[in-house]
Amino acid sequence: MANLKDIRNRIKSVSSIQQVTKAMKMVAAAKLRKSQERMEQARPYALHLQQVIQNLLPDVEPASLPLLDVRDVKRTALVIVSSDRGLAGSFNTNIIKKAHAEIDKLGKENVDLFCIGKKSRDFFKRRDYPIVEEHTDFWNELSFEHAIKFGNGIISHFLSREVDAVHVIYNEFKNVAVQILRHEILLPLTFTDEQQVAADRIYEPSKDEIVRSLVPRHLNVQMWKYLLESYASEQAARMVAMENATENAGEMISDLTLEFNKARQAAITTEMLEIVSGAEALKD
Repeated sequence: MANLKDIRNRIKSVSSIQQVTKAMKMVAAAKLRKSQERMEQARPYALHLQQVIQNLLPDVEPASLPLLDVRDVKRTALVIVSSDRGLAGSFNTNIIKKAHAEIDKLGKENVDLFCIGKKSRDFFKRRDYPIVEEHTDFWNELSFEHAIKFGNGIISHFLSREVDAVHVIYNEFKNVAVQILRHEILLPLTFTDEQQVAADRIYEPSKDEIVRSLVPRHLNVQMWKYLLESYASEQAARMVAMENATENAGEMISDLTLEFNKARQAAITTEMLEIVSGAEALKD
């Protein structure tokens, strides 16, 4: 059994860690409230803009806009949205595992990576994967300008025909306890028959001009949505992870306190037995 000093030091160490995890939980909760508000404000606009474009695409000549160019996919750009920091449960692990599986499916030699966040950047850089762009240390000052900057780099890579498709892997926020891992195709823009609208409408100016104007904005808004969803998911995952860590630390402190009391009781009993034995020896 460990001595009293060792157990006391362990209790002190776990208590210090518990204070840190509790503080991190409170910080994550505060950031989550703000990021969730921004995300919920952006969702309707992103959805409606996407619906408008999807409804117009069937009547638009693909040759009028290079972003509609559907090519044989020989090389793919993979946008991986992770975080800069850890201590968020399986948030980054799930993203990296999904991205790694997708790269294995496409072939390492057929993929260009756009890593958003240090965790994905560090993982794939250490393994010598082809990283075209990396973006880190911006989450605390996250703004729409970041979405425009990242989106422009990705769009330019597609328009220059370096890649034939752009896929995005990110976490979508559902609630505090659940984040949904998403894999979406950002480029080229496509449509399905179910997305066509039967209603006859008159558009001014022409549909081609509207789509040409809205598509770049749509891509920037989509990138903004990916960033907001990922940031809210990260804070939720970190808050839950730190709450679990705080509770586990409390249980460890309880167990160590019980062990400390048992050790102290055993030490007192041993000392009493030694005193009694000494007294009996003196009598003899």
